[in-house]
Amino acid sequence: MEIIIYIAVFLISAVIGIFIGILIRKKIAESKMKSAESEAKRILELANKEAENKKKEEIFKAKEEIMNSRKELDQEIRERRGEVQKQEERLLQKEENLENKIENLEKREKDLDFESKELEEKRQELEELQGKQMEELQRISRLSIEEAKKMLLSEVEKQITMEKANIIKDLEQKAKETADKNAKEIIGYAIQKCAADHTSETTVSIVALPNDDMKGRIIGREGRNIKTLETLTGIDLIIDDTPEAVVISGFDPLRREIAKMSLEKLIEDGRIHPAKIEEMVEKSREELETIIKEEGERAAMEAGVIGLHPDIIKLLGKLKYRTSYGQNVLNHSIEVSNLARIMAEELGLDPKVARRAGLLHDIGKALDHDMEGTHVEIGVDILKKYKESEIVINAVQAHHGDVEPKTIEAVLVQAADAISASRPGARRETLEAYIKRLQQLEEIADSFEGVEKSFAIQAGREVRIIVKPEKITDSEMTLLARDVTKRIEDEMDYPGQIKVNIIRETRVVEYAK
Repeated sequence: MEIIIYIAVFLISAVIGIFIGILIRKKIAESKMKSAESEAKRILELANKEAENKKKEEIFKAKEEIMNSRKELDQEIRERRGEVQKQEERLLQKEENLENKIENLEKREKDLDFESKELEEKRQELEELQGKQMEELQRISRLSIEEAKKMLLSEVEKQITMEKANIIKDLEQKAKETADKNAKEIIGYAIQKCAADHTSETTVSIVALPNDDMKGRIIGREGRNIKTLETLTGIDLIIDDTPEAVVISGFDPLRREIAKMSLEKLIEDGRIHPAKIEEMVEKSREELETIIKEEGERAAMEAGVIGLHPDIIKLLGKLKYRTSYGQNVLNHSIEVSNLARIMAEELGLDPKVARRAGLLHDIGKALDHDMEGTHVEIGVDILKKYKESEIVINAVQAHHGDVEPKTIEAVLVQAADAISASRPGARRETLEAYIKRLQQLEEIADSFEGVEKSFAIQAGREVRIIVKPEKITDSEMTLLARDVTKRIEDEMDYPGQIKVNIIRETRVVEYAK
């Protein structure tokens, strides 16, 4: 029973303690809440104060910015107004200037109208005066206006013709003094070196191949073999679909021959690579030098010419690889030498001089592709260099009629050269084409007024024109020569150069009875 009472008392006291603890905690919580509320109020008040201060600061800053913007805007407005004012002042000044100019132009226009009226009155007075003078001149001279015009124009034309001829002569004289060659000579050289020879000569050689597989070996990897050969020889190799053949193309016959010999050696050897190509090209050059020397000695021996300088013998050998209209120049030189010798013997002249001059007459063609000048000029320079006799030099210089022959042997060389070049089969130019060229040359000369007769001579290398002295004066001869030359250059194709020779003579015949 006591235990129950103890338990009840314990339970009651525990409940009372719990209740009291709850009350105490509630009081503490209420006090904390009050302090928190007061703290929160304090924080809110501080925040409001700070916000108010910030607001005031921002408003102040905004006001300052607005003030600054207003100042800048006012400054810009003032500047714009200043610029506008300046532009207005400029426009006003321009308007004033334009008004002044308009006034000046109106004044000048009035002045010009006044002057125009005065000039018109003076022109009418001059026309009246001129009419009176013309009537007086017609009365004095007894010539009509048309007759006087014709006479005046005729005199002016004669004077202009004479002045033109004098100007042309002066210009030609100045050109000869200041330049080695004039334009006409340069054109002649170009035609002689390129048009006549290069287009008529064979400019290609063909090398036969054992099979078509050899073409690939000649080309080499990435074309190195063919490039090496073309670089060393200076020619072009054409490898196309032609079966078992390679075409060698080039204007220089010596280079073509070196390339041909080198390629044949390489094909025979079978080893084709850049080092071997270089070796074979060098060997071919040496062999060609030997062949040239042997051919020169053979030509001198065959023509019976002795005592030639070794360099001249080499130049003769080079003529083996030079052609003119398809005719081999070395064989042509030997033929001319023999023909000149035969004619000299028949006429009782010196056959040694004739055969020597005949053999050397085209020696300049060995170098005319490498030097400036015609083959005649080059040949004469070569012979002078090696101390040839004056008779031989004159024969070489005169064989195309460039100078007058001083000896009969020189005339024989001219004749022998013409015979060798014009015999049937000697050259590729046909007889019909040759005759047609001479006829065309004479027709061009005859087409000019005042020409009495023309003659194409020296195998078409010269045209002699005889003019009527009563129609062509000495001054007009210069103009006629230029006109004929121009027509020939424009309308004809010809080798070398053509000399235009105009002859005017006056004959007086009387008979004593």
